[in-house]
Amino acid sequence: MNVQRAQEIASSPVMANVLCDGIPIYIQHVNEQSETVRIYALNKPEEEREVPLYSLTEEELTSE
Repeated sequence: MNVQRAQEIASSPVMANVLCDGIPIYIQHVNEQSETVRIYALNKPEEEREVPLYSLTEEELTSE
């Protein structure tokens, strides 16, 4: 994921389907200089961590 898309997701009121190591996460903050993001897993909001942007993937939601 790139910095611009991560910032769009972080500032959007709409929840995006973003994964880190296959786990759904919420992006709290994007650090442009270090290209890292502060995140937490949706099922463990008390466990914040900072990860590199390249470890995030966005999955498209499909409607059936």
